[in-house]
Amino acid sequence: QVKLVESVGGLVQAGGSLRLSCAASGSIFRVNVLGWYRQAPGKQRDMVALITSIGTTSYADSVKGRFTISRDNARNTVSLQMNSLKPEDTAIFYCNALIETTPGSSYTYWGQGTLVTVSS
Repeated sequence: QVKLVESVGGLVQAGGSLRLSCAASGSIFRVNVLGWYRQAPGKQRDMVALITSIGTTSYADSVKGRFTISRDNARNTVSLQMNSLKPEDTAIFYCNALIETTPGSSYTYWGQGTLVTVSS
């Protein structure tokens, strides 16, 4: 059993910053790709940022230059530093992980979601 637990989001004013974190625990052999997705009201869930086990990152165009994803492989955690937040960043943010529970057996896991609200 694997569990992803996210930090609490919050309410922030436009232009402000917020940091999200997520920790994976349970029966883990190896954590491969970690990422953050978000879902705004009435919209589909979209990728925000991804980071591989060797630190290669990718970002949605809408957050490039404002958001930074990082990970701690020793602690199986991933963080998302969000700067220069905009009202359109308001969404439920979900942590995502591709985890090998045993060698060669990979599964995708999701966190419970955390609400980030950016006021104008």
